[in-house]
Amino acid sequence: MTRPWSPRTEGVLRRAGWQPGRSVPTATWEAVLRERGAFEAHDAARRFLAEFGGLVTHGWPADTSRKPTAIGFDPLAAEWQDERFARASREAGTPLYPVGTADEGAGLLGMSDGGALHLVRDRVELLATATDQALDRLVESQGAWSALWRPGIPGAEHPFWRRIHTVRAGGGFAGRRWSEETDRVLRAAGWFPDRSVPTETWESILFQVGGFEMHDAARRFLTDFGAVRVPYRDPWDAMPWRDFSLDPLLAFWDVEIIEDLAEQADVDLYPIGMRGRRHTHLMMAADGSVYEGMDQVWLLAPTPDRAMEHLTRQIR
Repeated sequence: MTRPWSPRTEGVLRRAGWQPGRSVPTATWEAVLRERGAFEAHDAARRFLAEFGGLVTHGWPADTSRKPTAIGFDPLAAEWQDERFARASREAGTPLYPVGTADEGAGLLGMSDGGALHLVRDRVELLATATDQALDRLVESQGAWSALWRPGIPGAEHPFWRRIHTVRAGGGFAGRRWSEETDRVLRAAGWFPDRSVPTETWESILFQVGGFEMHDAARRFLTDFGAVRVPYRDPWDAMPWRDFSLDPLLAFWDVEIIEDLAEQADVDLYPIGMRGRRHTHLMMAADGSVYEGMDQVWLLAPTPDRAMEHLTRQIR
């Protein structure tokens, strides 16, 4: 069936990984957003994310040195921003659920329960009432110097940097697994004891795009730590910890890199995230050991808990 969008939109989406009949589970995104705000997905958002969730398009005009991301259908970009979406929903006159980002991440995308796509910045703008037409407008606007596209808009400070000053380590719990400092950083980054996140969204997408098969160690790890992240911020010397993001979808286009690193390590590796402004991949072997690398690979830690201590260790 031919979709009522432009050939340009078709080409952009196919290059991003879309294909007719694409369908991925949305349970992982829904669970994380419920943890981090009063977000409840409606059917229109579920249908949209099942078809387009996890796709990333690159910005226009092309910048070969930075390759900025113009549009990304990752709803987790709105984590801890439920109040912002509540205000946006009141302004739009309809409940909005996050489905991604535009403007190289400076704007958020929200979908109404009727299927209308909105751009959420300092104000709310309706892109179109029908999904295909909204994608047309979004692709067109991100590809030109238009009033809609505003590259370089400074984003709000990530909630982690506010939370780190208020979150406290969990009493005696920390000493049983790791240091109090690690416990405090992880709680600010979105982790909590007995956390259990469904992993099927990550599993399905990475199997579709790269044939990755999640082993039990990676599944247990991501159930506990998936979507936990310490973000980068400027200036660099204001960061006590190196940034990292435990999001396996960061390996979406890096199948060959992961395979090469696994060959170097002589062990099967499953991607679990990235570190250092996405300069290195974090990967897990079936025995739970964690590796890091990009051109070369090295053992970061022999166990998941030791890896979390390494990731949250102060750099100065």
